[in-house]
Amino acid sequence: MSIFTNFLRSLLLTMFFSFMAPMCLVGGLLFLLPVIGYFPALQGATDASTTQMMHFLSIFGSGHPLHGLVIISVTCGFVGGLFDIYAYYRYQILRIDS
Repeated sequence: MSIFTNFLRSLLLTMFFSFMAPMCLVGGLLFLLPVIGYFPALQGATDASTTQMMHFLSIFGSGHPLHGLVIISVTCGFVGGLFDIYAYYRYQILRIDS
């Protein structure tokens, strides 16, 4: 039973961190771009970048950028979980063959 709890803990942590990575990355970029925009030479580029990011996120969120970010994060969490399941399976197979 210890193996199952270790696997479940690993799976949940992997899914959590895979979910949080895009949230932190995009959130950090959306926070830093307006701060960088205070430099007069970079104001146009940062405004355009922020607008493009919001349009990109709104495509996945049916017009709502926050929904798009959540959809992308859930997808990354799911893929991270699948990768963890695959890595656990490979570890079990290689351990049996040794």
